Amino acid sequence: MKIALQLGLIPGTTTAEKAKWAHDNGVEGIELGVWGGGLEKCLRDANAINGLVPISSVCGNADPDGNPCFDFLDPDKEKRRKAIEGSKALLKFCGEVGAAGQIVPPIFGGPKVPDLSPYKTAIELEDGLMIAALAELAPHAAAHNTLFLLEPLNRYEQHYLRRLADAQRVIELAGSPTGVGILADLFHMHIEETNSPQALRDAGKFVYHLHLADNTRHEPGTGDIDFVAAFRVLKELNFTGWLAYECSISGATPEEKSANLVKSLAFVRDCLCKK
Repeated sequence: MKIALQLGLIPGTTTAEKAKWAHDNGVEGIELGVWGGGLEKCLRDANAINGLVPISSVCGNADPDGNPCFDFLDPDKEKRRKAIEGSKALLKFCGEVGAAGQIVPPIFGGPKVPDLSPYKTAIELEDGLMIAALAELAPHAAAHNTLFLLEPLNRYEQHYLRRLADAQRVIELAGSPTGVGILADLFHMHIEETNSPQALRDAGKFVYHLHLADNTRHEPGTGDIDFVAAFRVLKELNFTGWLAYECSISGATPEEKSANLVKSLAFVRDCLCKK
């Protein structure tokens, strides 16, 4: 298992400075985000990192114009097409830089399609739209040797995929194609799962990437999530993927934030060593 940090969490004023900090502090990967320019921003960040630290993944989706876009389940066909085409471009980028995949919550908030019961519920309609999207995205990701990673979020952010089992259901309905997997976020799991280690065990073969945050949504070690229990399950599953920080870093000043991040990295490494 390898530790990555989202670029925005790393101390430094430029991407190059952040990459050097990550390298000097033993961070094994950097997760890029699409906010602020989409694919073009990712390309600029990758150029600035210049191979000093591997790019672990890309978080989020953007349309071809670089605008954040999570319209995979929108009733508007044009919006869905923009989401899919934007994702295809980012998946190609992931393949080019050797990233594990693109992390995508397919929708935020409530459903945008109507409830057509008794014909089909909103969730059933969304399943159909998601399966259709995966029919394009999964083979495209596989062709570029990367993954489209579905991310379940907690109930306050997303209605559609809230538990790992929800993402597994969609993948299985789509025929479990290569090129698609699950991003498991321990913060969201702490809210939605009744037993996070068991949820990881049950969805194990579909889980390819993890996001780390404590229940405080600050860095690991600031709350009460049992990281050791989660990591033990990942070891059982022979998980060799990325553990990427997606959280806020506590501290009132840049110096405090840097010190707290270093402390948290030591905490996670210690958790990984425990049997």
